[in-house]
Amino acid sequence: MTLGSRLTAVGHYQPARILTNEDLAGMVDTSDEWIRSRVGIRTRHLAGPDEPVDELAAHAAAKALAAAGHGPETVDLVVVATSTAIDRSPNTAARVAARLGIPSPAAMDVNVVCAGFPHALATADHAVRAGAATRALVIGADKMSEVTDWTDRTTCVLVGDGAGAAVVEAAIDEGAGAAGGAGSGTAGLPGIGPVLWGSVPEMGNAVRIEGTPPRFAQEGQSVYRWATTRLPAVARQVCERSGITPADLAGVVLHQANLRIIEPLAEKIGAVNAVIARDVVESGNTSAASIPLALSKLVERGELTSGDPVLLFGFGGNLSYAGQVVRCP
Repeated sequence: MTLGSRLTAVGHYQPARILTNEDLAGMVDTSDEWIRSRVGIRTRHLAGPDEPVDELAAHAAAKALAAAGHGPETVDLVVVATSTAIDRSPNTAARVAARLGIPSPAAMDVNVVCAGFPHALATADHAVRAGAATRALVIGADKMSEVTDWTDRTTCVLVGDGAGAAVVEAAIDEGAGAAGGAGSGTAGLPGIGPVLWGSVPEMGNAVRIEGTPPRFAQEGQSVYRWATTRLPAVARQVCERSGITPADLAGVVLHQANLRIIEPLAEKIGAVNAVIARDVVESGNTSAASIPLALSKLVERGELTSGDPVLLFGFGGNLSYAGQVVRCP
């Protein structure tokens, strides 16, 4: 038996304001049909000027903690994946800890843009396995509306705001003694499987949030080709690292970038028995929030159940990628 970690609860939060494709058609030269045919998005949620990204993160984290049945005083690590924190210090994690009343956690931000949540989850998993933490809050939160040029129809139709969170706790990996999931080959799957992560630095400028004020821009066709041709093999390797096949998966939660990326990528992975998250349709691209947000909704709706093996796989900014197979809380 070895020390490992597991997800014990998830939670999510989205601002109340909903921006539809029809609303966007009154702002820029676009239409509902144009947007749906190219990216699959119908609506997105936008935060107001008085809703900073740490507030979005704190709402999601509070829901996850409540679902886990733990108080904030039990958390000793807070890791927030975000690329839209305007201030350099205090970081978003420290501000979330202050909002929730967490007394003395290690608090750090991880900026890997759309691949941020799997990176943050791996960071917490490694800390728990090393004995440096026992209960962590791992949050993906982004306020993309604050870094968007709302006169640019190629980017403003994509983005949304929101947050998703997970509670990660120490657990014993018992190998073959672990509870089985939906697939036949998942008996030895740990609570959080080993991460596979990397990047393509020479293509890092394909997704950018830069300038003063910072603005989101991307080379959409380059990202599309990279995601749909190179990443399926990487995602299958993530499954191999956890000792399962894609057919064993009960769920696949990819970064919610674009339905035209999600559906071909999911098909090429070969997860023929899995529920595929398509939250991008109602939430847009929420960057680091998209994976935990989509996972939490699948759990809330009962489309995934406790113990199910789920692939989490993020990709995007820096042309970074990261993924792991987890057991559904």
